[in-house]
Amino acid sequence: MSKVTHISSRKLDHIRINLENDVHSERSTGLENYRFIHRAVPELNLDDIDISLSILGRDLNAPLIISSMTGGVKEAEKINRTLAQAAQETKIAMGIGSQRAALEQPNLVNTFQIRNEAPDALIFANLGAVQLNYGFGLEECQKAVDMVEADALILHFNPLQEALQPDGQTRFAGLLKRIDKLCKELPVPVIAKEVGWGFSETDIKALTQVGINIFDVAGAGGTSWSKVEMYRAQTENQAHLAAAFSDWGISTAEAILNVKSVNPDLLIFASGGIQTGVDIAKSISLGAKMGGMASPFLKKANLGLMEMVEFIMQIQQELRVCMFVAGIGDLNTLTRVKLDS
Repeated sequence: MSKVTHISSRKLDHIRINLENDVHSERSTGLENYRFIHRAVPELNLDDIDISLSILGRDLNAPLIISSMTGGVKEAEKINRTLAQAAQETKIAMGIGSQRAALEQPNLVNTFQIRNEAPDALIFANLGAVQLNYGFGLEECQKAVDMVEADALILHFNPLQEALQPDGQTRFAGLLKRIDKLCKELPVPVIAKEVGWGFSETDIKALTQVGINIFDVAGAGGTSWSKVEMYRAQTENQAHLAAAFSDWGISTAEAILNVKSVNPDLLIFASGGIQTGVDIAKSISLGAKMGGMASPFLKKANLGLMEMVEFIMQIQQELRVCMFVAGIGDLNTLTRVKLDS
């Protein structure tokens, strides 16, 4: 099996396993430890609650991201187009799955190209950060951005996932100096994103020192890629190794607070176990700018565009109602609300 064919096979496994199996982390997001104070007299009209925002040059209807999921396999093309159409119709943000396969095999490029479906959406290109230690540089990162006409580039960090894969790329040493060079040369913002285990204060400090000022914390509490790799395992030993890390990671709430403690002015996207508009509201109150979801959207996109759009509208209404009964009229006010814990 060629390297690219293997990557595509792995991507197809990821879609199938997420749709068919329980791959939820054994850890919680930590958001359950926080509560809004209920306001019986909110002195607001529900219809007047404003959840719109402007970010990275785009006007959005809601602080919601369709988090990076898939691509690099023909079966992903339909899913990505549905996700993009929903992002356009509801005017929210969308991240693309890792584009490595498309850079190595151009016939897979169309599985990622969704800008025509979402001309007004905020779109993030995506590559594994570790690829900078395996031959990728400014040229490949620019190609990834150009491929989807992206507004920013996600560099995703997944050392545990790579360590659990028999063919994983685990040479993470010396990565910071390459990220430093990339941040200075790439003309769009670079976002550091974990994939489900969160960022520590130490990591955030190191990344800010090399030019990263946007973090998608992707904390523990949602999809556990340890479990996904457990289901992918070809041997009993591989399965046991992956299972040992089913409760690993820094919770989403803790990861948000880690970023805020390093620098309160850093831009934060909250993901990792976000399920409802209330979760998004809590995340924003803790310090995030937007909230992202992956697995819930994947399942809806697999059903069709109408189901996807209806789900996004549901999440938005949950956010509005949460703000309404907490007496919060807009997102700027939400960022200043102290949660009960």
